[in-house]
Amino acid sequence: MSAHTQTAEKGQNTALLCQESYVCSGTDEAVFECDECRSLQCQRCEEELHQPERLRNHERTRIRPGHVPYCDSCKGANGNIMHASMTGSRQIAAVRCQVCKINLCIECQKRTHAGGNRRKHPVTVYHAGKAQEPEEEEMDEETRRRKMAEKVVSFLLVDETEEIQVRNEEDFIKKLDCSPDQHLKVVSIFGNTGDGKSHTLNHAFFYGREVFKTSPAQESCTVGVWAAYDPVRKVVVIDTEGLLGATVNLSQRTRLLLKVLAISDLVIYRTRADRLHNDLFKFLGDASEAYLKHFTKELKATTARCGLDVPLSTLGPGVIIFHETVYTKLLGSDHPSEVPEKLIQDRFRKLSCFPEAFSSIHYKGTRTYNPPTDFSGLRRAVEQQLENNTTRSPRQPGVIYKALKALSDRFSGEIPDDQMAHSSFFPDEYFTCSSVCLSCGCGCKKSMNHTKEGVPHESKSRCRYSHQYDNRVYTCKACYERGMEVSVVPKTSASTDSPWLGLAKYAWSGYVIECPNCGVVYRSRQYWFGNQDPVNTVVRTEIEHVWPGTDGFLKDNNNAAQRLLDGMNFMAQSVSELSLGPTKAVTSWLTDQIAPAYWRPNSQILSCNKCNTPFKDNDTKHHCRACGEGFCDGCSSKTRPVPERGWGPAPVRVCDNCYDNRGIQLDVAELPSDEEGGTLIARKVGEAVQNTLGAVVTAMDIPLGLVKDAARPAYWVPDHEILHCHNCRKEFSIKLSKHHCRACGQGFCDECSHDRRAVPSRGWDHPVRVCFNCNKKPGDL
Repeated sequence: MSAHTQTAEKGQNTALLCQESYVCSGTDEAVFECDECRSLQCQRCEEELHQPERLRNHERTRIRPGHVPYCDSCKGANGNIMHASMTGSRQIAAVRCQVCKINLCIECQKRTHAGGNRRKHPVTVYHAGKAQEPEEEEMDEETRRRKMAEKVVSFLLVDETEEIQVRNEEDFIKKLDCSPDQHLKVVSIFGNTGDGKSHTLNHAFFYGREVFKTSPAQESCTVGVWAAYDPVRKVVVIDTEGLLGATVNLSQRTRLLLKVLAISDLVIYRTRADRLHNDLFKFLGDASEAYLKHFTKELKATTARCGLDVPLSTLGPGVIIFHETVYTKLLGSDHPSEVPEKLIQDRFRKLSCFPEAFSSIHYKGTRTYNPPTDFSGLRRAVEQQLENNTTRSPRQPGVIYKALKALSDRFSGEIPDDQMAHSSFFPDEYFTCSSVCLSCGCGCKKSMNHTKEGVPHESKSRCRYSHQYDNRVYTCKACYERGMEVSVVPKTSASTDSPWLGLAKYAWSGYVIECPNCGVVYRSRQYWFGNQDPVNTVVRTEIEHVWPGTDGFLKDNNNAAQRLLDGMNFMAQSVSELSLGPTKAVTSWLTDQIAPAYWRPNSQILSCNKCNTPFKDNDTKHHCRACGEGFCDGCSSKTRPVPERGWGPAPVRVCDNCYDNRGIQLDVAELPSDEEGGTLIARKVGEAVQNTLGAVVTAMDIPLGLVKDAARPAYWVPDHEILHCHNCRKEFSIKLSKHHCRACGQGFCDECSHDRRAVPSRGWDHPVRVCFNCNKKPGDL
C-alpha cells in the first residue's frame, strides 16, 4: 500500500487527493467534492471542469478536515444511483478503487469487487470505522442548515372543500413548530398538475427531504393546501393542488388558489415545458384582476375586523416563473441584450393580460440536459426576493392565520355551475353574492356573505316592474324637490288618528298616503268624484330589485279588516274574561234547578268523587246518571243505559264504579217519582239544547276562518301554511294558538310575539304585536 493508504487507514484523512486528474494529474490535494460529478476535485480541476454553462450549477461542497465522500455505487429504492442521490439514501464511502476511480462503501465493495480481476484492484481506505457526526460548533453553514431541515414536517392547512383544518391560531403555530413572536413570510407554489411542484419545494427549501409528498402515480398526490415551516429562511412554505387536474370541486379549488395567493409574499409558478404556454399568462392575468377587484378591499378591512397588529399591504406578492426546459433554449438566451422579464411583459400585453396586482415578476430558467433538475438558481432567486421588504414585511404567524381565516369566512360556499364564466380562471361568480333578482334576473354585485355584516344586496343594472312582486316604491314628490328622498306607503289611517277614528275615516274617505315631513298628502276617496291617482300628483315611482328572502314593496297595507277583527276579538275576550265568574254561577244554579233529585248539587261538588282532584273555575263537573255523584271527565267517560233511573234505552254517562256494578237493583223507594220524572224530562231537554248550541258554535268556526283569511293583509303568511312557530319551531295545535307578527307577517306562538311596537311601514301607527326578532331591530319598523 502507498503511504496515503496507510495514513487513511488510521482515520486521519489529512491528504485526500484530487480524483479527476483533469489538470493536476491527480497529484494536488482535493479541495471540493462535487456531488453530481461524484468526485473529489482540486482547485484547478474544479475551475476547469465547471467552465461549461451546463455544469456551472453543480452542487459543490468544500472539503473540511476529516471529510469522507459518499459511495458512488449505492442504489436507491428503485434500483438506480440517481434516486439514491436525490433521496439521501447513499452511504459513506469506505474505500476508493484506484482502477475504477469510484468510491465504495463496505457493502458495495463486497458486491462489486469480491471476485474476478476486480479483487486485485488497489484501493485507498478512507477510514477503519464508522464516521462520527461532527459537533455543532464544527459544522459549516451548509451542514447546519441541512440539520435544521431534518425535523420539518408538513400538515394539511385547507382541504379541497375550502375548510380550514387547523382549529385556531394556537393550533396553527403549534403545527408550524415556530415561536408566536417569530416574523415570517409566506412562499407558495402554483402550476399544472404533474409539473413537480412538491418536488421543487423539497429541493429548493428542504435539501431534497420529502417534506411534501411526491408520487409517481397518475393521480395527484397533493389535494388541498399543505404547509410547512422552513426554519432556515424563516418562511411558511405552502404547496397547492395542481391546475388542469381531475377534481370534483373545480370552482372551489380555483377560488382556494387565489386565497393562498392573497396571503403569500412570494409566488413560484412552476412550469415544465419547452416553451411557455398561454395558460401561464392567462392564469396570472386573471388572478391579478380578481385580486384587485375582490381581495384588496377585503385585506384592508381585515385589519379593522380582526384587530391585526400590522397592516397588510394591498400590493400583491412577487412572482417567480420557474421554467424548466430539456430541448429548447431558455427565454432570452438567443438575444443576450434582451432581459427575460421584458419579453414576459410583452407576452402579457399581446394576450391582453395585465398582471398589475403583482409587485414584481421575475423569470428563472434551467435547462436539464441530464437529470436531476438544478434548483440552485431558483434557490438564490427566492432568497434574494425574501430579503426585499419594500413591498411586504415579515409578520407574526397569528397575522397570517387571521388573514386566511377572514378570507375563508368571506369567500365561501357553493358556486352554481350555471353562473360560472368558464373563459376566465377567476370569474366574478367565485367571489360575489350568488343571489339573483326575482324580477329581472340580474345578480348581486356585493361580496359573498355580505348579509352577515348587515350590508344589503345591490346591483348596478336597473330593474323592471313585475306585477307578481309589485316591486314599486313610492317617494314623496314634495320632499324629492327639496333634495330629500322619503319613502311613503299607502295605509289605512294616519298616524295621528286613534284606531277606531282611523277606521271610521277609512270607511268614509279611503286609504291615506302619509309623509313623515309633509303629513297626509293623499286620500283615495277625498272627493265624491274626480279623485286622481297619487302617482300623477303627490308621489314618485321607482322600481327596485326583488331579492330572495326579502319582503315585497307596495304590498296591500290596508289592514282595516284585520284591525276591525283585532278590535272585536279584544272586546269579546274582555267581555268573556269579565263575565266568566257570573256566567259560571248562573250556569251552576240553572243546572241545579233542572237536575234530578238524586243528583248532588253543583255547589256541594268540590272535588271528583273518585280521584279527589279539586275542581277549578274552568273545569267541568259531570254527574253520574246512576249514582248522581260529581266526577271529572276521566272518571266518568263510560256510557250505558240506566233504565232504573229513567235513562234509556240510549246510553248515558256513568262513573267507573256504576259501570262495573251494572247488575245492581234499586229499591222501590229509590225509583223516580212523577215529580222527578218531570225534572228528568227537563234535564234531557236542557242537554239537547246544549248539544245543539255546541254544534252551532262549531259550525260557525268554519266561516270565521274564511273571514280571517279574507281580512288578512297581503304580506301575512296564510294560516294554512303556518304549521309551527317561526322562532321556537313548536307545532301549533288546539291548545297552542298562532299569531302573526305585524312587521314580518310570519306566524309565531304567544311567547315569541308578546312584544308591542308601532309598525308605520306596514300601516300600523299604534303599538301592535311584533315578534321577538323584529322587536330587536333598531329604528322604526
